[in-house]
Amino acid sequence: MRVDLDRMTPAQIVEQLDRYIVGQHKAKRAVAIALRNRMRRRRLPSDLRDEISPKNIVMIGPTGVGKTEIARRLAKLCGAPFLKVEATKYTEVGYVGRDVESMIRDLTSVAVAMVKAEQQAGVQEEARRRVEDQLLELLLPGPSSAAPVRDAPAAAPAGSTAEKLREKLRAGELDDRPVEVSLSSQQPPAVSILSGQGVEEMDLNFNLPNILGGKTTKKRKASIKRARQLLMNEEIDRLVDMERVSELAIERVQEMGIIFLDELDKIASREGRTGVDVSREGVQRDILPIVEGSKVTTRYGVVDTTHVLFIAAGAFHMSKPSDLIPELQGRFPIRVELQQLSREDFERILTQPENALLKQYCQLLGTEGVDLDFTPEAILRISQVATEVNANTENIGARRLHTIMEHILEEVSFHAPDAKGQKITVTAKYVDERLAGIIEDRDLTRFIL
Repeated sequence: MRVDLDRMTPAQIVEQLDRYIVGQHKAKRAVAIALRNRMRRRRLPSDLRDEISPKNIVMIGPTGVGKTEIARRLAKLCGAPFLKVEATKYTEVGYVGRDVESMIRDLTSVAVAMVKAEQQAGVQEEARRRVEDQLLELLLPGPSSAAPVRDAPAAAPAGSTAEKLREKLRAGELDDRPVEVSLSSQQPPAVSILSGQGVEEMDLNFNLPNILGGKTTKKRKASIKRARQLLMNEEIDRLVDMERVSELAIERVQEMGIIFLDELDKIASREGRTGVDVSREGVQRDILPIVEGSKVTTRYGVVDTTHVLFIAAGAFHMSKPSDLIPELQGRFPIRVELQQLSREDFERILTQPENALLKQYCQLLGTEGVDLDFTPEAILRISQVATEVNANTENIGARRLHTIMEHILEEVSFHAPDAKGQKITVTAKYVDERLAGIIEDRDLTRFIL
């Protein structure tokens, strides 16, 4: 659900996030303020607007408590380009790995896909009309059928052959008739983007048409139904102005882009700074210019990262934010700690959000004609088990519920096709029966749950 940010207060943004994420009010407040500040910045005079940079955020907390989901839902809420990356991907065995600028190139590709989809939706009707005209020319006898035109033909007289064929086309009566269509495709030139870290996005197909770029045309036999799909794709691509798409995408990245930088704690240097720690500090220094604001060359144009919002996250069990280099610390002024999930939180996660886990399972099995129901006692028991297992083994937060639910419903899911029309009620007793052997054996619990 995309909303009008100009009318959304921080409280309303939090309310929207509450529909999908349980608890973590401090983190929701922080991202809501960051989002609102973007709208406030757009209202300022241009000279002052350029001076205001986003207040980047560090979320501190264990896995599975909602860090990624908060950032992802925030981006979806405002229609912003969103990319999640792991900080550890930029270093391996103590050596600097992938070029950190690749995160901006990837984010720009996400934005291009978003804008292109929006532009395509706006030309659907025109593309449908053009495809219909092309199919009519293929079906009508005469020399013109060999070269379908792109412009709209004059309207056919009512009752004419063309008009009758058009009605049959729209009704799907000709879908199985074979036709031969000419399809053209634009082959982009093979261009590589060179960086200090290596070669990005190189086309390795070194034949002459690929190197120079250009259009190729091929004929293909297909049914009317399939031909309509192929021609629709071609016409939509022809009607969408990719230069304009690139311009809008770059603007959206620069003004609204959000990068979620996970596992930031894994590159935090600690005392000593030798060996691997030196590599971690090197990655921090590579990331720093991107966060501070720099110009990155992408295949779609140059992107200025000055106003991209960075939301970093990490458990920080073995390190702390102050272990980051001072320059990077200063670029993440807002720090919020997310709380571990309680039994009550698990209970709410199972039932309250719009995408609640129990709703998902009920809907899935509903496709098999099975009416799945959970008693309040069963929900309470599942929540208790998740809390106990997280306390006694590795705490993986809400992700523990997925593992537990799969074990509880394994038999039901397996036999669902044969239980069409039945109502299956999951009780606390049933939960205990399904998990009894696993819960009693501590070693098995660590391995299975």
